Amino acid sequence: MKKVLPFLLLGAAGLFGSCQQKPATDSATPPTADTIAPPAPATGTAVSTEAEARTAIGRYVQGLPNAKLFVVDSATAFEVDDHWQVLVPRTDWAGRMPNKAAFEVNKSTGAVKTLMVK
Repeated sequence: MKKVLPFLLLGAAGLFGSCQQKPATDSATPPTADTIAPPAPATGTAVSTEAEARTAIGRYVQGLPNAKLFVVDSATAFEVDDHWQVLVPRTDWAGRMPNKAAFEVNKSTGAVKTLMVK
């Protein structure tokens, strides 16, 4: 019996030591991308120039929870039919491809929407 007791104690300690506590509901962990709702599309006046498109993107990005990751000053805009496509570099995507987030700005309404990148 004396030889079995240490093994039982170690086994019990292992079981209790491996139990994980349930995290508090008011924890300070940042919300995941699944729980963050994107901001409402920015709308305004007509956007006719590249500078206006970049300004609209700047306003839109400021409403995002991860706005500090975007380098709006280095954004590039391309005129595509009835909208502007704007590519904005991200600091957390450095060294990978694609390293820019894509947005679309409607020329007539100024509405901004996020595009998927491959």
